[in-house]
Amino acid sequence: MERHMEEVQADLVRRLLTMGGRAEEMIRLGSGALVGGQAGRLAEVFRLEEEVNRLHLEVDERVLSFFARYQPAASDLRFAIAASRMNADLERIGDQAVNVAQNAGAMLALPAAERLLLEVPRMADLAIAMLRDALDAFARRDVTLARSVIQRDDEEDRLKRESLLELVKLMQADGAHVPGGIALLLIARNLERIGDHATNIAEEVIFMVQGRDIRHPNLPASED
Repeated sequence: MERHMEEVQADLVRRLLTMGGRAEEMIRLGSGALVGGQAGRLAEVFRLEEEVNRLHLEVDERVLSFFARYQPAASDLRFAIAASRMNADLERIGDQAVNVAQNAGAMLALPAAERLLLEVPRMADLAIAMLRDALDAFARRDVTLARSVIQRDDEEDRLKRESLLELVKLMQADGAHVPGGIALLLIARNLERIGDHATNIAEEVIFMVQGRDIRHPNLPASED
């Protein structure tokens, strides 16, 4: 029984890592199309979304089966809870990557002079790195790497704020920048949210390994 449970856990890890890899590629394609001016790359994002959604359902089904069949306790229970939460975050990352692709397509339809990039390429690189490291931390149960992902979320937030301020100035100065500015603002928001979901995954790694829930560190501990 114990060996079979370990095999089921290993299968869940493989599926989650595959799902995360597909989501990472979606971000890379969407942001890369924007930077390189290659709208043709965007179709692959939507194909990968179907794969992410399929994996999302498969992982959900297997986690529920894991609970029902093994009634896990202690570290096995934490693994199952973390896997379920991570599955939801990865599916949402896929959704945000689709939004990046859609808004990138809108920007690529504009005259080249109105395609404002600002800090968005850096935001995309950071979001991809955060997701990759969060997945690596999960695979290796590496709490130190997970904490480094959480620390980088502040940088993603800062880049979004700087982009917002600059975009507002540009759009106020020249109305021709409004369509591109709005699309880029939406992309920046999508990338920030991807960073948030990568942070969630890193927090789940810490919960899984150490049994510590650090999602809301400023709240007082429950007295129940």
